Amino acid sequence: MRVAHTSHALPAFPVYSSAFLSQNELVVGGGGGATKSGIKNKLKLFKVAKDRSAEQLDEFELAIGEDAPMSMATDGTTVVCGLNSAPELLGKGENENCRVFKVDDGKLSFLRSQGTLSVKPDDLDYQKVTVLSPDGYLAVAGPNDLSLLLYPSLMPAAQSLKVDKEIYDATFTKSTLIVATTAELRVYTLPETKSVSPSKPKKGKQKVSTSLPSLVCERVIAIPSSLGGPSGSSFRAAKIHPTLGTILYAVANTIPNRSRGKSTARQAHVLKWNTENWTVEKTRKVGDRGITCFSVSPDGNLLGYGSSDLSVGLLDAATLNPVSTILKAHEFPPTTLAFSTDSSILVSGSADNSIRVINLPDQVRGSNWSFFMLIILTLIVLLLAYTAQRYSNTLGW
Repeated sequence: MRVAHTSHALPAFPVYSSAFLSQNELVVGGGGGATKSGIKNKLKLFKVAKDRSAEQLDEFELAIGEDAPMSMATDGTTVVCGLNSAPELLGKGENENCRVFKVDDGKLSFLRSQGTLSVKPDDLDYQKVTVLSPDGYLAVAGPNDLSLLLYPSLMPAAQSLKVDKEIYDATFTKSTLIVATTAELRVYTLPETKSVSPSKPKKGKQKVSTSLPSLVCERVIAIPSSLGGPSGSSFRAAKIHPTLGTILYAVANTIPNRSRGKSTARQAHVLKWNTENWTVEKTRKVGDRGITCFSVSPDGNLLGYGSSDLSVGLLDAATLNPVSTILKAHEFPPTTLAFSTDSSILVSGSADNSIRVINLPDQVRGSNWSFFMLIILTLIVLLLAYTAQRYSNTLGW
């Protein structure tokens, strides 16, 4: 189905992260990064309307030398971002990479920060994962060393989690934290946060007290053999269903096979898991290029994805059937996707200095879209059969 969409140019502002605070308030993070490009790193606050307009309300300019906000999450009133400090602070071992900003009356303001990641000035490491729990009391931040934090205080809620594989995403259920690495999904039992007493944050990466609980891994799920296993595919994203805690969506991009000098296509698949028995209920190939970003609508009816073929696509969350695709949505691969809190708007962003606002009509947003189409087709077939019968009776056949 075709959906209405409008592109908005953001001059000299590559976009890397985004999040909707409400039905129409959108925060976007981007900039030139830590490079000396002269492009400033900022957070921008927009008012996005149903007519697909995007009016900038405010912006918060980060200090010179600091990185762009590369990941983002929100609880509706605050925004937590991942961005590295300036090189001179990194050289001293100080990196306030996890930061919270408050949004009040159309204005962005800095609230607090916490260091969870040690980075040298010439390192390329950054906080690529920033996720909040559904109740807003926990945050997870980091690359390979994952930190579970109380929110919004940013104090440690558990000992730092060290994983020997690259982490691409994380998602919460009521009692577990699911971490998507390149090769597997790892399920950790969440600690009782009431037993953790917060204290005042300090500068730089904190030495975590050994009295903090450890995250215990209760299960490891490998990439299905049908996708080639860990040697044939890698996980790119994992999102729990917002209302059904037993459904998990994961993205797996195949690893190109370069044997005999030829390279196979990097196909992208979306998988629907049942977390009660960890079986794959459905798998959908969505393209011959890798998925770069992925999101689930708050009402749980739609899945959105951005592809390295420059497109943005929508799937029915129940069936994984395609709903709509916007070809060449950006000049560069999409870097971020955000659904409005009422699931009526999807916004994509890219390093091409633009965002695209996409309207999601009721018939697209409905979880029974595929069923609705089946009913329509059935009625058409019945109508044609009835017409043919009448016609044959008229001719006396």
